[in-house]
Amino acid sequence: MIPVSNGVLLISEPFLKDPNFTRSVILLCEHQQEGSFGLVINRLLPLELSQLVDDLPMADFPVYYGGPVQKDTLHILHRSPDLIQGSHPLQKNLYWGGDFETICELIKTNRLSQEDIRFYLGYSGWGEGMLENEIKENTWVTGESHEALIFHPHPESCWKDALSQLGDPYRQMADYPIDPQLN
Repeated sequence: MIPVSNGVLLISEPFLKDPNFTRSVILLCEHQQEGSFGLVINRLLPLELSQLVDDLPMADFPVYYGGPVQKDTLHILHRSPDLIQGSHPLQKNLYWGGDFETICELIKTNRLSQEDIRFYLGYSGWGEGMLENEIKENTWVTGESHEALIFHPHPESCWKDALSQLGDPYRQMADYPIDPQLN
């Protein structure tokens, strides 16, 4: 397990029953003593950006569930800091946020593709000490984030792939059923 910090992945344990976080992978965007903020990266919503932003009627960019907090807010992860000002670096070639007007203009002029940016509704948040307690209770295991997981082409496989990258015994846990009593 790696220490909790900005840019780290939180990977849910296999039997987590909370429907907001079952088999989820969260990219931790901000971790401070006062609390933490992250985005669930592996839960695709049945929405496209054009359904949320009137000014982008042709934007067929997928939208992801970022978490159960403030589900009326839109958050962004991208790998285009040279084009999008106001971004916060999370790791090499991965940025959070940025100027939304610029993002809209880049989409309209086809200078930003679905491979470069992801959109999330809502976020996942923890108050002071809450995340640390959940990690102690084995709700989450931490892992290194990398572009292949953040921009995974098959979000439904991201949890299993994130857990497997940690090696044994996590690789084995990735194959556990959601409810072992039904096995």
